[in-house]
Amino acid sequence: MGNRKRAIPGQGQTEAQAPLEKLGLHPRNRHRERYDFLQLLKCCPDLAPFVSTNSYNNVSIDFANPEAVRTLNKALLAYFYDVAHWDIPANYLCPPIPGRADYLHYLADLLGTCNQGEFPRGKFIRVLDIGVGANCVYPLLGHHDYGWSFTGTEIDPKALAAANQILQANHGLAEVIELRLQTSPKSIFRGILRSGEMFDVSMCNPPFHASLGEAQEGTQRKWRNLGKAAAMKKGTPVLNFGGQGAELWCPGGEAAFVGRMIEESVQIPTQCLWFTTLVAKSAHLPGVRHALKRAGVLEVRVLEMAQGQKKSRIVAWTFLGEEERNEWQRTRWQRP
Repeated sequence: MGNRKRAIPGQGQTEAQAPLEKLGLHPRNRHRERYDFLQLLKCCPDLAPFVSTNSYNNVSIDFANPEAVRTLNKALLAYFYDVAHWDIPANYLCPPIPGRADYLHYLADLLGTCNQGEFPRGKFIRVLDIGVGANCVYPLLGHHDYGWSFTGTEIDPKALAAANQILQANHGLAEVIELRLQTSPKSIFRGILRSGEMFDVSMCNPPFHASLGEAQEGTQRKWRNLGKAAAMKKGTPVLNFGGQGAELWCPGGEAAFVGRMIEESVQIPTQCLWFTTLVAKSAHLPGVRHALKRAGVLEVRVLEMAQGQKKSRIVAWTFLGEEERNEWQRTRWQRP
């Protein structure tokens, strides 16, 4: 599909809300302009029943409809990322593609700081995706745009099986994307990394909420913001982007999860060049910085991201000094 692919705006907005150019997204993000539904429909006819003209006289979908959102993702992945076959089980997280792509582009920039400013491409770059989910989105996007190899971990066997079905259904993906079951739900790196195994970067979108009740309250707020409060009272499904269990919450929420990640990274300081995670809530940053200082990391970077009015950030840390990073690049990133 190559260079014919146009950029489109951030998922999760209506067409009326989406500007012609979404300046908040990374400059390399494919999704900076309005959705081109004509092209998406050609690529994915299944999207047709969900496309209509909204009250602003713009062609769009109902973003409060979980099936419409899932099918839009299917179309985006097919059109922009050459993923011909993609689906997820009912009620599993259906992630907004533009924001997921942004994380990967910022990781490429981060790796470029160790490569004379040029972001590295190719399967010799190894990425560890903590919590790959049933959707397998980060590996799909990252391999397409940069050619990287991925190892995705997951504590939910059903989610891992669904992700594996995606890989098996698309030629060549299983050769560059490996999936591993984390059998200890309280562990992150422990039990996943093998002795002597090296990754260039790890990534994670941690569960945000601290309890199921908190997750449900957050979902209801989103539902009201979409103008669907009346439908919510009638019992209409409220998870337009899906998500359940460990995808949405864990004891202690985002702050506790990131804290455990930092603690475990201390045990494998030279097996990963850069450890990274999303931190959605800015109020958590002071605690994260304190934990990283206590862990003895040599450098911390906070990379700000924006998708419309939504703000987030990537926290990255490394235990390797500048010379060690240069040596990593010299010995591991040379093409055969």
